Amino acid sequence: MWCIGVLTAQYRQRMYALLDLYARPFRAREPVICVDEKSKQLLGEVRAPLPMKPGAPAKADGEYVRAGTCNLFVAVEPKGGRRTVLVTDRRAKTDFVAFVEHMLTHVYATARRVHRVLDNLNTHFRACFEDVLGVAAAQSLLRRVVFHYTPKHGSWLNMAEIEIGILDRQCLDRRLSDRRLLAIEVAAWERRRNDQHCGIAWTFTRQNADRKFMRHYVS
Repeated sequence: MWCIGVLTAQYRQRMYALLDLYARPFRAREPVICVDEKSKQLLGEVRAPLPMKPGAPAKADGEYVRAGTCNLFVAVEPKGGRRTVLVTDRRAKTDFVAFVEHMLTHVYATARRVHRVLDNLNTHFRACFEDVLGVAAAQSLLRRVVFHYTPKHGSWLNMAEIEIGILDRQCLDRRLSDRRLLAIEVAAWERRRNDQHCGIAWTFTRQNADRKFMRHYVS
């Protein structure tokens, strides 16, 4: 919050709406899914690392070669303990639409209504689906979807950022040289987390927000 001088009425409205959404009891037929993206720099080794052995850690040369970048779409259902991660070359609107389509037709095909929490990136809005799929197909795909957007400068309210932080620490905090290897490692991490039904316990409420931020509120 250090970079925001005041919190406008729109900021508060969106913040309250998300905090109320997170406070709802778990409903398997109406999942709340937080979505975000992450860019990953691919790095190759100049010299083969030395594997660890008894009494000695693994050793890697400080020099590396850049091998491009790729994108990871991350969706997490905090109370359902489920996440879906897709590795793509880019994060263009066609890639995002394909990711959402996969989620709706495969992962959450039986859900009655799907609540999606997103930030304000320009590819996240309904118009992008209409651009890619056409109006009729976009309406059909999104008929079960309710979009919830974080306030501007309020991405801390998107729990996908928490899941991405865990993904960073547990899987991505090392050199990975190509997209195929990255996808294999991420899929193994995703499968393990899902098998353990790892969720996110969100405890920040509207009352907490008012106590912490009230002096920043403006009408």
